[in-house]
Amino acid sequence: MTAEEALYLAIGQALPDAEQSQLFGKPCFKTSGKAFICFFQNEMVFKLPGDYHHEALSFDGSHLFDPSGKSRPMREWVQVPAAYQDQWPAYAQAAQQYVGGH
Repeated sequence: MTAEEALYLAIGQALPDAEQSQLFGKPCFKTSGKAFICFFQNEMVFKLPGDYHHEALSFDGSHLFDPSGKSRPMREWVQVPAAYQDQWPAYAQAAQQYVGGH
């Protein structure tokens, strides 16, 4: 397990009512049955609204999540590089709130 994956797990496990699951075969956390974060290519991916989405996409290397690799990105999901892992906990909280968490 990489340090980034361990951080992803620690962040997800620390969130109230977050359950480990799978999203397109990738590790994710869900709340109320809805995925809000996942781990892909050693980076964290977040389902984000409005200003959070815009800010996350502004980071160098961030991009819309395209799990198929077929140029069909999921427009609400932003993949954020490990270089910005200090932002990961706040985005995870925002993503959980966005999908109906706490």
